[in-house]
Amino acid sequence: MVTAIVFVKADVARIHEVAETIAALDGVSEVYSITGEHDLMAMVRVHRHEELNDVIPGRLNKVPGIVDTETHIAFRTYSQHDLEAAFALGLPEAD
Repeated sequence: MVTAIVFVKADVARIHEVAETIAALDGVSEVYSITGEHDLMAMVRVHRHEELNDVIPGRLNKVPGIVDTETHIAFRTYSQHDLEAAFALGLPEAD
């Protein structure tokens, strides 16, 4: 499983609408409203690295009301949530 964390700056008047639209996209597992420089944080989880292109620049970045995004790719999972999901999918164990 490949995980990307996408920080989103949105038009202030459309934050709620943008969050709901992003949350409905295939490949997006969660969307959080956050404090700080960005308005939202989206967790994108896909099976293959190549799928990130379809989800992030292909769909997420095109959501009306998004002003800017910043994407970070996770290298290793420490969350029990991700580990359980990987085992359910039959992926090999992490080192």
